[in-house]
Amino acid sequence: MKPVIHMVDDDKSYRTATARLLSAHGLRVEVYESGDEFLARLSACEPGCVLLDLQMPGQSGLQIQRRLCELAPHLPVVFLTGEGDIKASVEAMKTGAKDFLEKGSTAATLMEAINRALIQCERQRVGHDRLQAQQALVAGLSSREAEVFRLLIRGRLNKQIAYALGISERTVKVHRHQVMEKLAVRSLAEAVSIAANIGLIDQDTASPVG
Repeated sequence: MKPVIHMVDDDKSYRTATARLLSAHGLRVEVYESGDEFLARLSACEPGCVLLDLQMPGQSGLQIQRRLCELAPHLPVVFLTGEGDIKASVEAMKTGAKDFLEKGSTAATLMEAINRALIQCERQRVGHDRLQAQQALVAGLSSREAEVFRLLIRGRLNKQIAYALGISERTVKVHRHQVMEKLAVRSLAEAVSIAANIGLIDQDTASPVG
């Protein structure tokens, strides 16, 4: 799916000129004259980035950015302003804006900012897809396999798991093998990595043995 550059600016002449420039560079562009129009037409599943005017009638750029954090957190924002408001730029960056450019910036500077934002979007999309796939793998474990998995990733030995669950070590080994097969991992370290990624354990404190 080709990424979309969402151009949100109430200045029609600037909006039109910038959209033409980006289209000439082979980019897919959608334009909006207000933040409300943009949010109403937003498709959170589409890759891309947002060129967002800081000062607009109705909701400001910062308000729209905060809404985006809820509706489409993987969509990077590049702020555009004609005022060079340093305080607003700092707030925007803290909220996750990818870049903050003055409208007088060169075409090359704008394209560089867009390219950085699109790279970030792709990385986030890949990470999100990987996370969903890992969550699905863990969800596919049986209830007993899930119990064994949760103890394994916390460093419990087979005999400790057997005692905790009231089953034999041999049965633990069978479930352990099934867990590794279903998660498509070859080592306990890989299983721990999956658990950390989906939030079952803290990556910094995980140090399994056995």
